[in-house]
Amino acid sequence: MKRAALTLGLAFLLSCGAFARSSGAQTSPPVPSTLPDGATYAIERPSNWNGTLLLYSHGYRAPGSPNPPADEAGEIDALRPLLLSRGFALAGSSYAATGYAVEDALRDQLETLDVFVQRYGKPQRTIAWGHSLGGLVTVALAELHPDRVDGALAMCGLLAGTDASWNQLLDGEFAFKVLSAQASSSLALARIADPDANFKEASRLFDAAKTTPAGRARLALAAAFVEEPSWYTDRADRPPAADIDGRLAAMLAWFETEGLPFGFDLRADLEHRAGGNPSTNAGESYLDAFGQLPQRDLIVAAYKAAGLDLESDLRTLDAAPRIAADPSAVTYAQAYVDVGGALPVPVLTMHTVADGLSPVEHERNYAEAVPVALRASRLRQLFVSRAGHCAFTSAETLVALESLLQRLRAGTWTSLDPVDLNDSAREYGDALNSFVTSDGRESPPVAPAFIDYVPKAFLR
Repeated sequence: MKRAALTLGLAFLLSCGAFARSSGAQTSPPVPSTLPDGATYAIERPSNWNGTLLLYSHGYRAPGSPNPPADEAGEIDALRPLLLSRGFALAGSSYAATGYAVEDALRDQLETLDVFVQRYGKPQRTIAWGHSLGGLVTVALAELHPDRVDGALAMCGLLAGTDASWNQLLDGEFAFKVLSAQASSSLALARIADPDANFKEASRLFDAAKTTPAGRARLALAAAFVEEPSWYTDRADRPPAADIDGRLAAMLAWFETEGLPFGFDLRADLEHRAGGNPSTNAGESYLDAFGQLPQRDLIVAAYKAAGLDLESDLRTLDAAPRIAADPSAVTYAQAYVDVGGALPVPVLTMHTVADGLSPVEHERNYAEAVPVALRASRLRQLFVSRAGHCAFTSAETLVALESLLQRLRAGTWTSLDPVDLNDSAREYGDALNSFVTSDGRESPPVAPAFIDYVPKAFLR
């Protein structure tokens, strides 16, 4: 994968030109302008404004990528005309820089909200929403600034938080280097000095390892520690449980396209921001952790087919020297940002069940971080049976947003039964029941796919 294309939320570039042309919304022109730190923002307020502002937080943009403002319109074109026609105002910023810009995002989104208030007055209701890294920013805004945000819709979010997310990624990097790249002394797991060269070396070693059954089994073990799913792309059917080769190929594809670049290249951006390495595997037992892996049956089968001793490899991992974190960098990662705990406003989350960039297990971690006394009244989580990162249809997104709005109006959650949600999404018709796939093509119309689902444990 080319470095410039590594964008969280890339699968969510939805378009629907015919639907857009049908909207008769009257809007004030977008207001692109610049914040004090150099971030740009965009604001749209329709003439029939209903008093609600949707504050959109976009996903990760790789260093050096284009960095336009996103008030939602640039990310979800199919939704923009409908939301404006219904009277919603839209706002969002670019963030001051690309990369893991959570610190910038929190500041810039609040300053964008300030601009909106100065121009148009305080909204009756402000809803934060966003995808992927923007899902994490969305929840952080809701938790840290309940005086500014009334509710939040976090989609495909990194809800385990920065510290835990990058620790888990380190587990996969570590297993990859110890088991598949022992001969490479140049491959850096942390404190990466030359990210481009480091990524090239990781890719070279990955390509060499995947040519043999033993190499593929060990790569799959590394991918399993990142909780990569065994269902890949947003168009293919889920491989059946008995299809060991198909499931193994899916895991390796996720690890190659997401785990390697973020672990061995883009980690350097976070380290630069944090002033050091925020990740550690000190004290981790990979032998113990294996028993909790969602894909452990697949790993056992792959190791058996390759004639490898799985327990021996796990003990090798446990005996290998550990990576230490820099305390000040850990403090930074926790500040920007770890979430969970007191939940002052209603939060609705949504995740596909096979997301190899932000694994669905993030949802379990977040739910368990919210006090039991608050979960019933403040938190709901929706799951979509589809593979892909942020691979939601416009109709599924609208149904989720409507569910959150109903919670804010009524003060209690209404039924979020998957059958009812799918019926509601189906009513939007084919035009809104498709999405742009991860390779940039619009899917054919698909059936809404909300399901009951309980994620496995997040290992970090």
